[in-house]
Amino acid sequence: MHNNYYCLLPLSRTLHKRLQGFTLVSCFSQFRDELVMEFNDSRQSFFIKVTLGQELQCLSFPNSFHRARKNSVDLFNGLLMKAVKGVRCFDNERSIALELEGGQTIVFKMHGLQANVIWFNGDVVEDLFQQRIENDRALRLSQLNRHIDWSREYFDQHQSDLHASYFTFGKRVWKYLDDKGFQAATVDTRWKLLNDLRQILEDPEFRIMDSDQGIVLSLLPGEALKTLIDPVDALNEFFHSRTSTESLGKEKGQLLSALKKKRNQAQAYIDKCREKLSGLDSRESFSQRGDLIMANMQNIPVGASKVVLTNFYNDNTPIEIKLNPELTPQKNAEVYYRKSRNQQIEIKKIEEAIATKSAEVTSLDQQILEASSTEDLSTVRRLAGAHQKIVAEKAVSLPYREYTFKGFVIRVGRNAEANDELTLKYAHKDDLWLHAKDVSGSHVVIVHHPGHPFPKDVITYAAQLAAYHSKRRTESLCPVAYTLKKYVRKRKGDPAGAVVVEREEVVMVEVASQ
Repeated sequence: MHNNYYCLLPLSRTLHKRLQGFTLVSCFSQFRDELVMEFNDSRQSFFIKVTLGQELQCLSFPNSFHRARKNSVDLFNGLLMKAVKGVRCFDNERSIALELEGGQTIVFKMHGLQANVIWFNGDVVEDLFQQRIENDRALRLSQLNRHIDWSREYFDQHQSDLHASYFTFGKRVWKYLDDKGFQAATVDTRWKLLNDLRQILEDPEFRIMDSDQGIVLSLLPGEALKTLIDPVDALNEFFHSRTSTESLGKEKGQLLSALKKKRNQAQAYIDKCREKLSGLDSRESFSQRGDLIMANMQNIPVGASKVVLTNFYNDNTPIEIKLNPELTPQKNAEVYYRKSRNQQIEIKKIEEAIATKSAEVTSLDQQILEASSTEDLSTVRRLAGAHQKIVAEKAVSLPYREYTFKGFVIRVGRNAEANDELTLKYAHKDDLWLHAKDVSGSHVVIVHHPGHPFPKDVITYAAQLAAYHSKRRTESLCPVAYTLKKYVRKRKGDPAGAVVVEREEVVMVEVASQ
């Protein structure tokens, strides 16, 4: 009801008193749907802010207003430095007239999505704030008053169309009457209910209420969050509550979405690590194979590619062990011992990664719980700020950018030093390594899924990333070399990012824009 006639009427009376002796000194807009007017009497300023957005059309009266240095535009310049003569509300109309000297009038037409601020020069329109509402140009100031016949005779004759006859009430008022039994009441009782309601509306208290439509300003009796007498204070309180609630809902939703996305990513990473760990744990121990070879060296022919031995670690069941025919049995055993050491290192790294991500999931769960349960905007913004700080710090600390395509994680080195770190520290031997051929650029790594080959479209996507993050960025086509990371090595003394690649394949891709 903040734009109802019965709200605007006492507002116009209050503004009439407060703006006596004031002059319009500034009128500007720095947002498409917002107009700000500053009035001054040489001692103080009085601001009127008109908000005409899709979700909210409202007048408010901030104590101060900071105008941005950029992206603001002056409007209604012909009205500046004109003194206020008076403020009035049009009869039975959702519009307020602010009368200035020289026959100039500013009309605040608060008609929902058709709301506008209109400058009248005399009786005709001089300019509009919302230029899109072309029909407003045909308005005449002298024709804006609307008549309602409040006589008992008229009431008795129009029982079938009371809503149209008393159009100032609006839906909420009629619902209030219906809740009082208006529809089923006798004509006399209806007349009494109508006049009792008029008394309430014409001498209103302004109530900030929480309804099924969010925060509303009501003139009707009922449970209120806050009750005010002054219409300026009431509209300010409503505007603040409404915008805070809307901001809370929007920012809370964005925060929860970001936190849940991050939590799901962390959990997915944990699940993949556990799957990988399970695969490592299920393999026959490399160390045990080395032991079996060492225990049976006299029985293993030189140059054999495989051997079947009795596995004393598993009830003496036979086990087939692959061998490198170019190595002695002892050297083959050493290969298995080395694999065992590498496997233990890999297991330890995976377990550490699981522990780190599990702690992250726990922290995110706590943040999600706190964000879900709070209705305080400052708390939401504090949590959002902390989350953004963590994301930014993590992004800076990692030597790579991370992408996801069809369930595969793809990492792109940030610079030459980061390329080395990505390839030598973060990449697994079974990851797929890519680089734009014969030019400088980022190392790209596709994180492998144990037991699953790299799909062609994933390789193509990663190759496009490698092409884009290279000196061939401006070309239409780019050859990209790729191989398993275990075939990439770095020679001592080579510059940052320089590596030696073995067994590479090449794919030609279009350079995609990012």
